Formats: sequence, C-alpha cells, structure tokens
Amino acid sequence: MPGRNVNKYLIHLLLFAITLVTTTLAGAEWMTGRSFLYSAEVLGLRALGWSDFRRGLLFSVPFLAILTVHEFGHYFTAQWHKMKVGLPYYIPLWMGWLGAPSIGTMGAFIRINSPFRTRRQVFDVGLSGPLAGFVLALGVLWYGFTHLPPKEYIFQVHPEYAQYGTDYEKYVYTYQHARQQDSLQFLALLQNARANGLIPKDSVILHKPLSQEDYAMNRATSIIPGTNLLMELFARYVAPDPSLVPNANEMEHYPILLAGFLALFFTGLNLVPVGQLDGGHILYGMIGERWHRVVSPVLFVGLVFYAGLGAVDWKGEMTLLGEPLPQYAAIPLYIGFLFMLFSRMVEDPLNALLLSTGVLAGQLLVTSLWGIEGYPGWLLFAFLLGRVLGVYHPPAVLDEPLSPARKALGWFSLLIFILSFTPQPFITG
Repeated sequence: MPGRNVNKYLIHLLLFAITLVTTTLAGAEWMTGRSFLYSAEVLGLRALGWSDFRRGLLFSVPFLAILTVHEFGHYFTAQWHKMKVGLPYYIPLWMGWLGAPSIGTMGAFIRINSPFRTRRQVFDVGLSGPLAGFVLALGVLWYGFTHLPPKEYIFQVHPEYAQYGTDYEKYVYTYQHARQQDSLQFLALLQNARANGLIPKDSVILHKPLSQEDYAMNRATSIIPGTNLLMELFARYVAPDPSLVPNANEMEHYPILLAGFLALFFTGLNLVPVGQLDGGHILYGMIGERWHRVVSPVLFVGLVFYAGLGAVDWKGEMTLLGEPLPQYAAIPLYIGFLFMLFSRMVEDPLNALLLSTGVLAGQLLVTSLWGIEGYPGWLLFAFLLGRVLGVYHPPAVLDEPLSPARKALGWFSLLIFILSFTPQPFITG
C-alpha cells in the first residue's frame, strides 16, 4: 500500500514536470515567433535553443502558478470538508512538433471521490478554486502592467518593424506591408538557392505577389488574444505609461501579460454558471437544486444563442472549417447541431427541436436587425457542456440555505466572472 501511494504521487509529480516543460516550450515560441523544431536559416531565423527555453519560464511559471493555486484551492477546501479528494492531474499538450501554436497544456483537474453532502460543500469547493486563482492572477497582471518594456522591445521579435519606429502599428498591419515582407522573403530564398547552386545564377524566377485574398485569409486565421474588462482596467489605470501597453497583435510576445490573460480566460470559463462547472457549483449552492434546474438551462441557452449569432444567415450561407456549405445544407445541419446540444437537457425530442428552431430564428433576427455577431468558438464549449458534462447539477444530500457571508461571496464571484469573462477570447486579424 505505501508503495502504491508513492507511485501515485510520482505520477502527479511527473505530469506536473512534463507540463512545466511543455508550457515553457510554448511560452518561448509565443515570445519569439519561432519554433524549437523548425528553422528558417535563409531568413535569418534559427530554431530555438536552451537560452530561449529559459526565457519561456517567464510564461510557464506564472501561468502554472495560477493554475496550481486554483486546483489546490479546490483540494484543500475539499479536505477541510473531510471529503475524499486526489491531488491535481496536469495535462501536458505541446503542438510544436506539428508546427502548430499551443499553450503547452489542457489544464488540470482534481477528482473528488465523495458525494457532496450539503449545499455549503458544493459552494465552498466550487468557489475556492477560481477565487484563489483570481487573487494570484491579479498579482501577475499588476506586475506585468507595471513592468512593461519599452516599445522597442518588439523589434527583437520583428526587426522589420524598426524602420517605422515606435509608431509601427500605423504601418505593419496592412496589406502593403505584408506584400513587401513576402517579396523580401522570396528574394532571400532565391539568393540562398543561387548561392548553393540549387538553381543557375543567371536564371530568371518569377514571383507571384501576395494577393489581397490570401492576405485576408492569413489575417482571418491568425490568433490574436481578445480582451476583457479587467485587462482594459489594468491597461488604462495601472500601466504607468499606457502607450507601452502592447498592441493586441503583439500580446503573445509579452509572456507575463499573456499568462495573466489566459488565467483570466480560464477563470471566466470555469465561472460560467452552468452544470458542474465551478460557476455551476456556486449557483447551486446559492439557489438550491430546484432553481438551479431552471436557471442553469436558461443560461446555457443564452450562451448558445450568443455564440451562434451570425453563424448562419437568412440565405443559408455558412462556413465549416473555412469552407462554404451548400445553401440547402447549412440550416438543416445547424439545427441538427443545436438539437444535439439541447436533446440531453430537454427530454422530449419535439421540444428540443422546437427550441433549436426558435434559437436559430432569434439569432437570424438579432443579426439581421443589429448586425451583432457572436463567437463560434463558444459553440464547441457548449457542445462539451451539453453532451459531456451536462447542464444540470447532481443533488446534495442536505438542501439547507447558505449563510449571508457565503451569499456575499457568491455575489462577489459574479463580479469576478464579469471582470474575467472574455466574449471573444481569440479575435481574427
């Protein structure tokens, strides 16, 4: 038995160590805009090395610290309530071997092996994680915004911006700049090929300039962190010089700010008051099972409604993975997707179909009248809630109300949710 416990602790420690490595790798790649496995020597871009890995700790350490504090908030609170609970499992995931961006992890989780006996237990365990993580995230963001580097820092990542000076934002996010850089890269590749005898030195190679369509596609598929109320407040009132706050297009190169932003994003994600998310636990503790079964589905439908605004229009035009769907197929497929989201929440299939059709009609109306668009990425999160985690909360044994102090903390968690939630976590260029 002691040996089995030691092995269990080693698994937790090993997963944490691997996740520290993968998040450090990811952080270094975000900071530099380069890869550990792939180089572009002809353009003067080498593959990353050990010194770059150490710099990646500027991202991984604060980010994993917030994640760890969050999970141990749950862990120690569950232990305080004398519940059977395991140590956090960290989930490493680095996509650099595919040349794809990632943050190095899919998060962490703990397993509670005891049923919740009271609403107070549900509330305390649900609140403790995001509250603890949020406090540390505030400290990380405070440090990040009060220690911003000079604007010339970005020239280390993008030396081609230096020709424009500190007002580079006015020039570099344009089609003209992208076309110029495309031409320069082609010339560098051509010169390298001639120097190495790969093509005759007097040969003429024609280059097709970057088209506006290709530029628009590249911008549309770029990953740019969004913003939330707390990030905006820090940028406006905490940063000593607001002009030093990085452009959203360059936020990924500021590791501490990126760590803080992602921490807020995941805090807001966990505090969505639906099902068995942390926010769902808090909501259940505050209003009990009866009202939770009413409020949680309504909020879930609201999340789906916002996420799908603009997903499909009156003409039946819709894209899937960047490809347009036939007009006759888009609306039926979308209604079928909504039906999948709602069918586990609504027992009667006919009611689930009516709800799906009504949501689509409302989305079409709002988008056509006011032009409001949602964030389709939340539909994937809604699918996880609707089909895997569930919208309802299992009942606690005792259904006694919370104390006024706990209710006040519950309302404070709502404030944290409002400040942290990012409606468009990753925006297109």
